[in-house]
Amino acid sequence: MTDDLAAQLRPATAEEWPGFLRALSDAFGETPTGPYLDSPPPVAEMDRSLGLWDGDRVAVTAGIYSRSLTVPGAVVPCAGITWVTVAPTHRRRGILTAIMRRQLTELHEQQREPVAGLWAAEYPIYGRFGYAPATFRGNLTGRTERLRLRPDVDLGAGRVDAVSCDAYRAAVPAVHERLRRLVPGNLGRDDRWWDRQLRDEPDDRQGATERRYLLHTEPDGAVTGFAAYRMKAGWTDSGEPDGTLTVEEVRGSSTPAYAALWRFLLSVDLVRTVKAPLLSADDPIRHLLTDGRALHVSPIDALWVRLVDVDRALAARRYPTPIDLVIEVRDEFCPWNAGRWRVSGHPAGGHCGRTDLDPDLVVGIEALSAAYLGGVSLATLHAAGRVTEVSPGAVTLAATAFGWPVTPWCPDEF
Repeated sequence: MTDDLAAQLRPATAEEWPGFLRALSDAFGETPTGPYLDSPPPVAEMDRSLGLWDGDRVAVTAGIYSRSLTVPGAVVPCAGITWVTVAPTHRRRGILTAIMRRQLTELHEQQREPVAGLWAAEYPIYGRFGYAPATFRGNLTGRTERLRLRPDVDLGAGRVDAVSCDAYRAAVPAVHERLRRLVPGNLGRDDRWWDRQLRDEPDDRQGATERRYLLHTEPDGAVTGFAAYRMKAGWTDSGEPDGTLTVEEVRGSSTPAYAALWRFLLSVDLVRTVKAPLLSADDPIRHLLTDGRALHVSPIDALWVRLVDVDRALAARRYPTPIDLVIEVRDEFCPWNAGRWRVSGHPAGGHCGRTDLDPDLVVGIEALSAAYLGGVSLATLHAAGRVTEVSPGAVTLAATAFGWPVTPWCPDEF
């Protein structure tokens, strides 16, 4: 890519949104719908966007959302990379590389988010820029006739009620904020993101019902769980019901609350298939069923993570077991990360700083980013040739310390 083209990348304005949106939608093979065709949606941060114009046509788009990411034992600011498209007329010219470099360099120079994350439309694109899948969604699916809760499951004394969107919107954010801080990979949702989460445009339903909402309430009135789902009617050739229920979200602050919500979801009339595409591949529902084979899991990558500043990112998270190792990081794309870092930490905190000591491990930034949330083992990456052990036993120590008791999971696409 010529320096001249790179210099033409600039933020789009609110007035330029319609053309920006058209280019974005064209790249994904979509037709723009909804209320934000002429002006940006509230979650858009146009000052953090990038575009490239070919005459009056937008040929390249990119953007960043300012998000809050739960990491092991802490919460950190996260740059949510989004809107990344390059028109076919402008490919093979280094434009995507220029976008990635500019985003990461600005994050580093401005000392903004120490971590970036994205959802990858295609797997091979982002690894060369240091991103790696750090969470996985389960793509859970099963037939209702086999999905039964174990008879010993405690359903508690609370109740599950179908509620309006307004009642759900008023009760759920506080519960979600408490729960999401316990699960690496979860993202915070302010009012703007809750409004987006609960938008329910008819054009987006793909033949299913409008979204339906549940609350789990304790006898004292406390809300301890929630769920959102849709139904799509279906019938067999012989006239038997064959509907599908898609669980969009289900959370509970206790096992009884979670189980009670699932009992409702598995008991809806005329449904024969239940799907939960965005739930964790390690979701507890798999252990609440009498038949563990009845709920099929087909994991696929979800949130990809990239450490923008190794020192700030590693110091921000916690470590379940003590660690004091020197890690040599290889990072050609962001050279400020390259070199040797002494990482020390324990359950109460962490520290990472430059050192001249000999390394215990040598790790590429892609592998380190994959392991950051605790769901991808450094030992597995070592077995794949992605981590080099210099000091005997260092892989075992690092893999244990970088792990986390709760499987990372991100239910928020962006």
